[in-house]
Amino acid sequence: MEITAAMVKELREKSGAGMMDCKKALNETNGDMEAAIDWLRAKGIAKADKKSGRTAAEGLIGIVSGGVKAVAVEINSETDFVARNEAFQELVRGVANVALTTDGSVEAISKATYPATGKSVEDTIKDAIATIGENMTLRRSALLTVEDGVVATYIHNAAGDGIGKLGVLVALKSIGDKEVLYSVGRQVAMHVAATNPLAIRAEEVDAAVAERERNVFIEQSRASGKPDSIIEKMVEGRMRKFFEEVALLSQAFVMNPEITVGQAIKDAEKLAGAPIEVTGMARLLLGEGVEKEESDFAAEVAAVAKG
Repeated sequence: MEITAAMVKELREKSGAGMMDCKKALNETNGDMEAAIDWLRAKGIAKADKKSGRTAAEGLIGIVSGGVKAVAVEINSETDFVARNEAFQELVRGVANVALTTDGSVEAISKATYPATGKSVEDTIKDAIATIGENMTLRRSALLTVEDGVVATYIHNAAGDGIGKLGVLVALKSIGDKEVLYSVGRQVAMHVAATNPLAIRAEEVDAAVAERERNVFIEQSRASGKPDSIIEKMVEGRMRKFFEEVALLSQAFVMNPEITVGQAIKDAEKLAGAPIEVTGMARLLLGEGVEKEESDFAAEVAAVAKG
């Protein structure tokens, strides 16, 4: 497979490795981007796979809570200028309110009626595009519910009431004191915003993700030249640390790094007067996984100069 300059550039941005190392990694893996990142990591050249890349899409995250139910929606716009537009902000809030009455899927939200217009959310967004003059899309949504307890919310980089650049939902199942649940739930939501855990518990981490980490650790450990029996112990130790770092309940609590999130919740049970279980979490970062097309300004100038 031909390794292009664009592929090398993409790998450099994702891995932070040098150009020649990226080119070699792509050659070694026949152009497979994910495998190339793992190859770089195994060689100690790249520290981590930054899958999300640069978050380039503009717009807002909207969140609405209904006590035992809460929803987050992401509506993208082309520019941050439009995201600061009051009409756009009201649209995001309105769509979030509608979303709370659905199953939370983008399809259901799009088909639901937007009260202010009497049209579907999809058609209302189309009308807003014509009015504001910029493309907009309902890209993602998340909904969490509990039978007993609360779904706490947190908005980071808030642009107004219930809207911002990063939204988090955390579902706590408990018959305990609601005020205590909301308080600890919000703190946990803030923690999720800061650390972006992969799962609530270690056993819930995606098996493919865990296996990929294990393979990288094996390759790194083999470079030490130690016997297989020692390498196995090294890998197991690193995997334990990996799970501690990516699973919510085992992470050091950002509000008090001396304890884990799990311990913080246990401590809150005394105040709540009942057991507390984290049953769900959702984290929507604006534009996550979307990269804006970038032009090479120097190349454009050169092209113009050539006529």
